[in-house]
Amino acid sequence: MDADEANAVDARATSLAPLPDHGDVNMPWWQELWRRHAHITTPLRARGLPCDIEFGLSAYIVRVSLPDDSYLIIGPPQEPPSDRPPGDPEGWIVTRERISDRSTLFEHIYDSAPPAYPGGPEQPEIRHGGSAQPLIEAIDHHLARLGLLPHPVPLHESPHVPLSRPTPRPPAPEEAPGTPGRGPVYVYGDAILALTDQLNGAGSYADAAVLLHQIGDPVNGLLERLADFVEAAAEKAREAEDDDGFDLSYDLSDAAAEIRALVEVLDAAEDRMRALCPPPPPPQPSAIPSRTPPRPVPGLPPSPSRPTR
Repeated sequence: MDADEANAVDARATSLAPLPDHGDVNMPWWQELWRRHAHITTPLRARGLPCDIEFGLSAYIVRVSLPDDSYLIIGPPQEPPSDRPPGDPEGWIVTRERISDRSTLFEHIYDSAPPAYPGGPEQPEIRHGGSAQPLIEAIDHHLARLGLLPHPVPLHESPHVPLSRPTPRPPAPEEAPGTPGRGPVYVYGDAILALTDQLNGAGSYADAAVLLHQIGDPVNGLLERLADFVEAAAEKAREAEDDDGFDLSYDLSDAAAEIRALVEVLDAAEDRMRALCPPPPPPQPSAIPSRTPPRPVPGLPPSPSRPTR
C-alpha cells in the first residue's frame, strides 16, 4: 500500500486528519518516530489538525498545521539537549508561530519542561512533566478561544472507539481483597475485559490496531506498565533481605523481562493489524470516455508521442 492509499484508508477508518504526504512516511525510521509521538498526534488529528514529525535544534518535534496558516511546535526543550527517547521528554513546550512576508507571530502556549538552568524560573505546567493529557487540554483551550479548532473532541471521549461499558473505578486498598460474603474485586481484570469487548466489536482493522496500541505501546502501554509493576514487586521482595526474598526478586525480575519481550511482539502486531485494512474500492469506469490525456506517473519518463500521418 502506497502513501496515498494509506492516507485514504487511515482517514476514512478512524476519522483523523490525514497523514503527511512526503516520502519519509514510508520509511521505517519515520514510522517509528510517528509511533512514539502517537499519544500527541492522535488526539490532535482527531480534532482535524494535520501533524508531522520534524527535527528541531537537538530533538524531534511535532509540527501541527492550523487553519489560519500558523502552526504549533510541540517538543522537548532543545537547549540543552536531552538524552531521553523521542516522545517521552521530561516536559513539553508548545508555541504557535507564523513567519511570512506579511506578518510574524510567536506565542508561548504551554511549558512543562524543567528550568534550563539551576534556579531558573518554573512555569505552572511543570507539575505535569511529560504527561500528554494536560498538554492536549491546554491546546484545546487556546485554539478554541481563537476559533482555530476544526473538530472539538470532548476530553473524556476516545477519538477512535467508544467504550462498550464504563471502566470500573480502581478500588481503595482495603476494598481490593474482597468484602465479607463477596468474592475478590478484580477491577483491573475487568478493565481488560472491557477492552476485549471493544476489540471483539471493532468495526475495522484500524480500530483493532488502536486497541492493540493500548496494550503494546512501549512507552505508555499496558504491558509496559505491567512490567513496571512486576519490577516494583521484585524490589519489594528484595527488601526482606533473606534468601527467599532474593529468590522471589530474581523470579519477578525475570518475569518483567519476559513481559517486555511481549511488548516488542505486540508493538509490531499493531502495524501488521493496521496493514490488514482493505484498499479503497477501484473507481467505477465512466460511461463516457474521458478526453483528458492520462497524467504521467511520477518517476517515469513520459510516453513517446505517436507520429501523425
